[in-house]
Amino acid sequence: MTVKSRIKPVRPPLEGYYSRVIAYLCVAVTFAALLVENGHTATVLATILYALAYPQLAQYLPKWLLNHKQIPRRLILLALDAVHTGVFVALLGFNYVPSLIFLLLLGFSCLIAGGPTYLLAGWLLAVAGILLGAAAFTPDVSLHSSVLVTVVSLVSGGLCILITAAFVHRQGRNLEAAQSLISAEQEKTARLAANLSKYLSPQVWESIFSGKRTVKLETRRKKLTVFFSDIRGFTELAEELEAEALTDLLNSYLTEMSRIALQYGGTIDKFIGDCVMVFFGDPKSSGAKQDAEAAVSMAIAMRKHMKVLRQQWRSRGITKPLEIRMGLSTGYCTVGNFGAATRMDYTIIGREVNLASRLESAADAGEILISHETYSLIKDIIMCRDKGQISVKGFARPVQIYQVVGLRRELGIAPTFVEHELSGFSMYLDTNTIRNYDKDEIIKALEQAARRLKDKVIV
Repeated sequence: MTVKSRIKPVRPPLEGYYSRVIAYLCVAVTFAALLVENGHTATVLATILYALAYPQLAQYLPKWLLNHKQIPRRLILLALDAVHTGVFVALLGFNYVPSLIFLLLLGFSCLIAGGPTYLLAGWLLAVAGILLGAAAFTPDVSLHSSVLVTVVSLVSGGLCILITAAFVHRQGRNLEAAQSLISAEQEKTARLAANLSKYLSPQVWESIFSGKRTVKLETRRKKLTVFFSDIRGFTELAEELEAEALTDLLNSYLTEMSRIALQYGGTIDKFIGDCVMVFFGDPKSSGAKQDAEAAVSMAIAMRKHMKVLRQQWRSRGITKPLEIRMGLSTGYCTVGNFGAATRMDYTIIGREVNLASRLESAADAGEILISHETYSLIKDIIMCRDKGQISVKGFARPVQIYQVVGLRRELGIAPTFVEHELSGFSMYLDTNTIRNYDKDEIIKALEQAARRLKDKVIV
């Protein structure tokens, strides 16, 4: 059931029709009391008939009067009510009690419609109506009200305010119910959106929901850096582990790799088993050079984090060392929505995608291979080793490749990381990522391990 079908429509009928009928009925009753008191007069009788008929006639006022481009219909009708109030006050001969009641009813309507500004404007129009009524009808001034007129105007005015207040209260309750239903639907939609967002890269999801990108079949050419990675030895491991254990391992690996990819601003394209495909440069780009630097820095961070994951897997009984291998390439690709109008995929195609995939396949365990185009963009901040040219399937000529060694700032006199791995021993220490309040605990753990190793007699 949709929100539209569940929510009872909340609308002021015919621009305040009911409240207008009640207010003009109060006017008619007051003038009827005046008629009873002073006898039959044509002006008073005509005023009673007009007050009863006007709320009905207001629905049929000329379109040129009500359909103004800048002034809403309800404000035009309210302005006419204010002028009428002034005319009625003049016709009463300025009897202070009914005149005060009429002005209070007008002020009540103005406050409901728009607050103090509308109240001031309404009373100014009422003054104009008083002057107009006094000039047109030259009524006899009778400031004092009789008991009958006073009682009738007070009772009818009070009833008018009470009925209008009850109507406004009812409208408010209906509005609260509608808002509650809308809030519930919005929460439901937000939950669905959050669930669906997990099937898209956050950058793509954000660009779609912010309106920056339309969901239709369209592509464009952009310079991107493409990344591929997989786990060396994963196929053999899959034959040894139970399906549940393999699933947990794979999901934990992909979760950590995704976290690192998003940390460096990469757009996650897809997962194919243990293979991860990420690209930099769309939908957000910091420039080809910065995108390439972020991509290679991400690859280095992933390689480092594999040491942590291996320790975790070893604690689960997976002793076979698993290494990640990666390939990157930079160049122009076609990026956008591919597929059908009813089912599309946001991805990239092109020569550089194929090259990055081939470089990943050609890499050894723990190795990061990059193309010459990528190397030319990142060589000033990342140390690389020339690996010459290799023949790549699908490419007519050999391709120049480079092996990523590491970030230059981490390869100086005082590197920020220490790593060592032997049978029965594995350590990876990155001082850049250690939090200050964890430092003492890490030192205690290292000292305790050193004492145990010293005291242990190994045969």
